[in-house]
Amino acid sequence: MTTRRNFLRWSGAAAAAAALPKPASAQNWPNKPMRAIVPFTAGSTTDIVGRLVLNELATALGQTIVVENRSGAGGTIGTAIAAKAEPDGYTMLVHASAHSVAPAVYANLSYDASRDFSGVAVFGVVPNVTVISSAMGVKTLKELVEAGKKRPMTFASAGVGSASHWAAERLRLSAGLNATHVPYKGGPEALTDVMTGRVDFMSVGIGSALALIRQGKLLPLAVSTEKRSGALPDVPTTTEAGYPNSIFTFWNGLLVPAKTPRNIVERLHAEIQSVLRAPATIEKFKPMAMDPMPLTPAEFDALIKKEVEDNITLSKALGLKRN
Repeated sequence: MTTRRNFLRWSGAAAAAAALPKPASAQNWPNKPMRAIVPFTAGSTTDIVGRLVLNELATALGQTIVVENRSGAGGTIGTAIAAKAEPDGYTMLVHASAHSVAPAVYANLSYDASRDFSGVAVFGVVPNVTVISSAMGVKTLKELVEAGKKRPMTFASAGVGSASHWAAERLRLSAGLNATHVPYKGGPEALTDVMTGRVDFMSVGIGSALALIRQGKLLPLAVSTEKRSGALPDVPTTTEAGYPNSIFTFWNGLLVPAKTPRNIVERLHAEIQSVLRAPATIEKFKPMAMDPMPLTPAEFDALIKKEVEDNITLSKALGLKRN
């Protein structure tokens, strides 16, 4: 009787275990094509950086990675899609520091920037550069600020809450510059209107603006990093230009839905680190002056949590109304 009872107990446990969903495993993952959502337009800094990494990551994983550009609302439209995706390792989100800005500018997000995602890896930090039309007649950041005291000014961004928006807001707060925000659907469209003089200035990732700067269509005034950029060594930092507390860390990286198995998160992290260390990747990143930011997944999560809190504080200091 005891033997039969034990057998039945074992059989019941085995049946229950078989009925449970089996967790994804790094051993059999990935075994089908993957998708990466970029919540900004093609040609934006985040898109350019993301595609460079994803091309190499696809080779390392032996699977196709389909990039989907789902732009709009400062990156929150594409991010919301990724937040609702199955956490099975087949949907990834390529995002930037705008991810941790969103809670400070949008009151009714359908996702939680910290809790609904797991950070995988930071690709690096891209310097933002404040640019104007070369025909504007302004030569320095100080001259731009002085001009803004004499007439109404406008600044462009890739959308409310985007990195280009927040970098400009930090500068505006530090300089006491009164300028009206003009959000666009993406960075390339915004840069076009800055170049033609329809909008006064923009603070944008160097990767998006460098070609236009070299063609003489845009004039760089300052970079929003602690040190000068190797891509624009003659351009001062916003701090050097006389505006403290104007630094903005424009990171780019990869996230996945929060319940994605940790073994997959760790596998993705390891593969991306190998991609980032490859000489070919380093060479491709040079034109964007990408600086490394080698955080572990746990450190990446902590960074996002802290930035969300800091950005909400900044939003209140700016007196911005959440959308």
